[in-house]
Amino acid sequence: MSKNAEKAQKSGKKAKMPAKTLKRLLAYTFSQNKLATVLVFIFVCFSSTAHVLAAPLVKAITEELMAHSANADMWGIIYPNIITIACLYLAGSAASFAYNVIMMYIAQGTLKKMRDEMFAKMQSLPLKYFDTHTHGDLMSLYTNDVDTMRQLLTQTIPQIISSAITIVTVFVSMVIFSVTLLLVVVAVLIAITFATKYVGGRSAKNYLVHQKALGNLNGYVEEMTEGQKVIKVFCHEQKAREQFKVVNDELNEAGKKANSYAFILGPINNNLGYLQYVLVAFVGVLIMSFGGETGLLSIQLSVIDAEKTNRFACMAGLLIAFLMYSRQFNMPVMQVSQQFNAIVMALAGAERIFEMVDTLPEDKGGEITLTYGEHEEGKWAWKKPLSDGAAEYVPLMGDIRFNNVVFGYTDEKVILKNISLYAKPGQKIAFVGSTGAGKTTITNLINRFYDIQSGEITYDGIDIKLINKDDLRRSLGVVLQDTHLFTGTVMDNIRYGRLDATDEECIKAAKLANADFFITHLPEGYETMLKGDGANLSQGQRQLLAIARAMVSECPVLILDEATSSIDTRTEKLIERGMDKLMEGRTVFVIAHRLSTVRDSQAIMVLEHGEIIERGDHEQLIAQKGKYYQLYTGAFELE
Repeated sequence: MSKNAEKAQKSGKKAKMPAKTLKRLLAYTFSQNKLATVLVFIFVCFSSTAHVLAAPLVKAITEELMAHSANADMWGIIYPNIITIACLYLAGSAASFAYNVIMMYIAQGTLKKMRDEMFAKMQSLPLKYFDTHTHGDLMSLYTNDVDTMRQLLTQTIPQIISSAITIVTVFVSMVIFSVTLLLVVVAVLIAITFATKYVGGRSAKNYLVHQKALGNLNGYVEEMTEGQKVIKVFCHEQKAREQFKVVNDELNEAGKKANSYAFILGPINNNLGYLQYVLVAFVGVLIMSFGGETGLLSIQLSVIDAEKTNRFACMAGLLIAFLMYSRQFNMPVMQVSQQFNAIVMALAGAERIFEMVDTLPEDKGGEITLTYGEHEEGKWAWKKPLSDGAAEYVPLMGDIRFNNVVFGYTDEKVILKNISLYAKPGQKIAFVGSTGAGKTTITNLINRFYDIQSGEITYDGIDIKLINKDDLRRSLGVVLQDTHLFTGTVMDNIRYGRLDATDEECIKAAKLANADFFITHLPEGYETMLKGDGANLSQGQRQLLAIARAMVSECPVLILDEATSSIDTRTEKLIERGMDKLMEGRTVFVIAHRLSTVRDSQAIMVLEHGEIIERGDHEQLIAQKGKYYQLYTGAFELE
């Protein structure tokens, strides 16, 4: 077993609370379906008791057939019993059909509600959560883990309820019929219980490992699917197959361990059931042969006159009825054990889902909000609530400052060390440096995707921790190096920057970003449908749309993280002209490897190993003849 599988198995052993998970799942399922739940319970009760009530009638028929020769009186008693038995079974089958249909609707509604809540919760989770979970593993929650609960809700739970009612009613009936034979049934039931607990416990433990391994496999497949072009370019098909074999082997091993226990449980319990049937028949024959008690109560459950029934016929009827009860008593246990793998898989899936649902949402933090036109028409402002219920307005200027900021994604590894910088309103601030120097991290901190360990970041003199995160991010327009487009039209993707933007505003932003030319040459123009993250566009075209999306947002502050990295030099020059107009009066943070794009910045920060080693404008840094000079003249290249 690989290290990953061992780690998964260890973690799987720590969080096994099937009873608590099942209780929570049931409460979650039935809280929104109370009336339907009551109907299901009524139909389940009727279906279960209908079959139990048939046994005394079979006993009566047996006694009548063995005690009397065929005559009109006998058939007059038998026929009504046969008709009653038939009616009971038909009514029980109809009730069973009814509660299964209702449970199907309950289950589908529950799964839909669960997916809705999962997706809503996912939108509230911090970025750190997605950094620590693969996309494939998250997708597995919506597909594999949710689907495992479908069978649990539609089949297993009704079966458990029906089994519980059957066991209680049959047990009471067996107590009335024969205590001696009941002891035989209980003895075998104890053996079945121990077998289920021993085998089932090991199966449940391995099924959680199996679900985690399945999530890992989905994550790997998704990664390889997205990276097919890179795999083929570097001829890594064989390496990808080898790595997939490792992940697939982990899933195979986990599946074999989980299913081996689950699948042997059914045969074990079935054989114990057959043993019980034989023992009941054997002990029953001994009672018939040598005499003995015929029930806890001194009454005979028969519709025949006692004086017409001899002892042997009565004992034969009792034995046949008790054999029916023993099968009915044993059958629920068999059915539940046969669905044990579905139960443990569903509980493992539910535990993973509840783990995600229970993850603390991102703390929006702060009571200061962003307003537009509320304080002054056509102006952005921060709204600070005061203790007397009034509000103070601070004009949004775009003044952002870092004061001795220390940050690390973990406490052990510090990324930024005592960073201090300022961006005055309307300034263009550029960050250059090697990969991993901390450039993107700084912009992530402005967005509060992560919180700093020490120091302070202020926005127009306000600590950003006091600003509501949604309002903070609404003031920031971002263009990332990795462009993501959504399924929809070109117009929809541009409007994503501001949902209330008009078509004219979106077209204006596209023209400003120099995207209008290629858009108008698409088959449907701005109404062209994009799918698969804009797979029908070039990388440069996709990035132009991302820039247009940021432009239409009209945010006071812009963050451009390698925004023109996938655009040719000629197009980049055209975009810069449009962006110069866009950046007027706005604070702009630029991350770029192409130093030609940052020459006109008011301040250029050169970062190295999380520290600012040089700062100044282009001429000042060239005059210093330090790291920036080496980069610009080609004496040193960025890694």
